[in-house]
Amino acid sequence: MAFSRRRIVVLGTMAADPYAGMAWMHMQIAAGLLRLGHDVYYLETSSFWPYDPVRGSFVCDSDYALPYLARVAERFGLGDRWAYRRSYSDRAWLGPAGSRGDALLVESDAVLNVGGATRLAEDHLTAKRLIYFGTDPVIHELGYANGDAIARAIVDEHEACVTYGENIGTPGCPIPPLPRLQAHTRQAILLDRWPTDAPTRPHWSTVANWKQTGKDLVFNGETYYWSKHHEFQKFLDLPQRVSPPIELAFNLAAVDAETRTMLAGRGFTLGDAATFTTDPFPYHDYVCASRGEWTVAKDQNVRLNSGWFSERSACYLAAGRPVITQNTGFGRTLPTGEGLFAFDTLDEIVAAFEAVEADYARHSRAARRIAEEYFDAEKVLARLLKDLGL
Repeated sequence: MAFSRRRIVVLGTMAADPYAGMAWMHMQIAAGLLRLGHDVYYLETSSFWPYDPVRGSFVCDSDYALPYLARVAERFGLGDRWAYRRSYSDRAWLGPAGSRGDALLVESDAVLNVGGATRLAEDHLTAKRLIYFGTDPVIHELGYANGDAIARAIVDEHEACVTYGENIGTPGCPIPPLPRLQAHTRQAILLDRWPTDAPTRPHWSTVANWKQTGKDLVFNGETYYWSKHHEFQKFLDLPQRVSPPIELAFNLAAVDAETRTMLAGRGFTLGDAATFTTDPFPYHDYVCASRGEWTVAKDQNVRLNSGWFSERSACYLAAGRPVITQNTGFGRTLPTGEGLFAFDTLDEIVAAFEAVEADYARHSRAARRIAEEYFDAEKVLARLLKDLGL
């Protein structure tokens, strides 16, 4: 079939949340689509003020946001294909594609609203085809099923939905699919951005938040938790059971002294994520320097068996770093047992560490093969566009 070049907007929140994980998530999608030959733009219009990590607050200016977006777009090959509509003052479009902001939304074949985080209707903007791009399944699905007015308003603005929850709508996953769910997809990774050089540190690591509030959900009489600290606390004895050091990189300013002391006392090394996550590229270097990733998932994804997989973990795999991560049911769609391990218990974690350390090179190669087969941005996004009829 002949190639049809599409105009596609990736609608995101990189200025509102200018941290490395968000930049990689948005830009690997946008750059992957561009590599497929499509006419791609990154746009941001949000009711949130931009966040300035230097000043440590949300601000009513774009002094940090505009240079940050320009730098990130350039490094990922988007050049001048971006615009930012400020959420204060006159709400003008800024950036190199700013003069076309409204038109790009209306004229594009698809507008991928990452995380459903942008409310175009609230800003009196329209898109020809607005697609809910669900990167964090459960919260909107359960909110919609529970009749939550905000969740329903967000979802119902979209013509179609896609989700990273690959088990949603299948037996064994009780999460109700969103209406107009048209595709299941997964994290798009630019493989050439993740070299497989040998790790330079002995540490296994992860980058996460210790404690977050406000997004727990009740569904069918059960409470499902958003914050990962509930899951980390189940495995506090891990450093005593394995030989490699394990570093947990949190924003340490947000972790109370008692918790930091407790984690260090249990044998974890604590890294300060704030020192390397305000820029996408030191974050990248942190992942590549690590020996592998050990991490947990949100209770919501674990108990509901969503099949969700972390974009960060996919980056570790692409760098040839084995991943040992909590079971969300992703083993239905991804191979496990070599390079990638799913765990439910502490003993399963220990067994995975022992397997990897017994033949690290083999598991490193397997990790990269999984990324190449299952997370290659061009493969993932080509399939997604086909599923969306584009």
